[in-house]
Amino acid sequence: MVKNYSLGDTIAAISTPSGMGGIGIVRFSGPDSLKIADQLFRARTGEKASTFKSFTVHYGHAVKVSDGRVDVIDEVLLTVMRGPRSYTCEDIVEISCHGGSAVTRIILETVLELGARLADPGEFTKRAFLNGRIDLTQAEAVLDVIKAKTASGVAVSEFQLKGDLTKKLEEIRENLLTAYVEMEAFLNFP
Repeated sequence: MVKNYSLGDTIAAISTPSGMGGIGIVRFSGPDSLKIADQLFRARTGEKASTFKSFTVHYGHAVKVSDGRVDVIDEVLLTVMRGPRSYTCEDIVEISCHGGSAVTRIILETVLELGARLADPGEFTKRAFLNGRIDLTQAEAVLDVIKAKTASGVAVSEFQLKGDLTKKLEEIRENLLTAYVEMEAFLNFP
């Protein structure tokens, strides 16, 4: 079955591996990210997340509002990255909470209840590609970096991720086009 998703959707996912750890991260990206963050996050300063500057981190609590009651989910840090200068070229919010499957799951479920949908695997990178932030070789390199098991594997993937492979391929393409044009000229005008 083909899923009919739109770039207009706000997507969300847990960005850290499952299991126990010191920190868990829930990320959401899309047009409603800051609106959702305003409902989910209570800053210690009392400010709304939608007023935060890009690339800033704020301390507070993730909360769930139900029947007028505000329940604290966890003590968190909220990071705001405004589009188009973000990974997906959209507004992105990341909630760094205590690790463990329960708290990250509860925060993700709350984000979904507030209007986001669950992201497909690789969908954040897909959006970065579709929005022109990265090219196809760079998108493929993201998975290679994640799967790399050695320093040399990371180095090769980083070469591709930085766009160096694309630059090399473009250089080869230009050389081939030049050779093709010269051959055409030679054949047509001996």
